[in-house]
Amino acid sequence: METSFNLVYGSDAMIPVEIHESSPHFLGFMAEESNEERRVKLDLIDEAREEAKIKAEAVKRRVERQYNSKVKIRQFQFGDLVMRKAHPYEIESKLSPKWTGPFRVNKAKGNGSYKLETLEGGPIPRSWNATNLKFYFS
Repeated sequence: METSFNLVYGSDAMIPVEIHESSPHFLGFMAEESNEERRVKLDLIDEAREEAKIKAEAVKRRVERQYNSKVKIRQFQFGDLVMRKAHPYEIESKLSPKWTGPFRVNKAKGNGSYKLETLEGGPIPRSWNATNLKFYFS
């Protein structure tokens, strides 16, 4: 596994403690061998960066697939009755309801965003994401 420092600079980092003379890393340093090793590593650095990029993309896709497997897709239609998640300022105590409503879906704006209205027809000031809504069953 490559470190970020190694991918950028082509060599491992040395911490200040290792620079003292008692460190085996510092004592085993040979300038000629180090220069030759650095040239070889610099020739291979592009391949190491490409391999790290491929591994990072694979990890990203694995995390995305795991997240998407747990997402509950909710779609609401015009006129559906829904409850919305209460704002923190609406919750007075730990026994206060966590959901408020019911409200009627007035408009589906796309990408899981919905405009709501009260049952009397009064508009709710902003749009709400489907993750903050759930069906109301009376």
